[in-house]
Amino acid sequence: MALPPRAFFTVHEAASRWGCMIADIAGWATEGKLNIITGIPLAVCETEKVAGLITISPMDMLPLFRRDGTGPGSVRLQRIKPEAREDWLFVTEPDDGVEVSIADLLISGPDVLRFEDEYDLLRRIGGGAGALSPYDWEGMYVAMIQRIHEHGLPATQADLIAELQEWFATVSETGEVPDESTIRRRLRPFWRALRRET
Repeated sequence: MALPPRAFFTVHEAASRWGCMIADIAGWATEGKLNIITGIPLAVCETEKVAGLITISPMDMLPLFRRDGTGPGSVRLQRIKPEAREDWLFVTEPDDGVEVSIADLLISGPDVLRFEDEYDLLRRIGGGAGALSPYDWEGMYVAMIQRIHEHGLPATQADLIAELQEWFATVSETGEVPDESTIRRRLRPFWRALRRET
């Protein structure tokens, strides 16, 4: 059974996925292209108590996004936007604001997928640094190993490729399946080693 889509990506994971810097993500969030969110413990904003998921303004955390990496690991925020709110609230307790760490800054899974769709990022396939692929190759390797462990090798490489294409069709969110030659190229070294071919 396939796992559900990821709920969140950290800004560092998103930067690695897109081949950019976290400063770029902060800039796009400032322009309204995506939201950076995090979770906080209980804080008071005048008479309102706030906890859990909030949206942050990257400009309120600018030192965290320095391109040269000299920024602090966390800052204290005086302004937050709780989930399902359109307006910003000002933290009155704790007096010095809510501490937020750069490691805890997130982008929601749906926001990541929407952003990738909007800017056509899934077409950046290649294999170089920062390249993206719409296919879960690591998941395919796990499925292949599990299949071989439980049932042994199929009679032919073509049979294994067909089974893996079925696996891709089952787990794909978009219905996209890699073609036979692409799967064969990735399987070739494994198949030769398992068949003791040179």
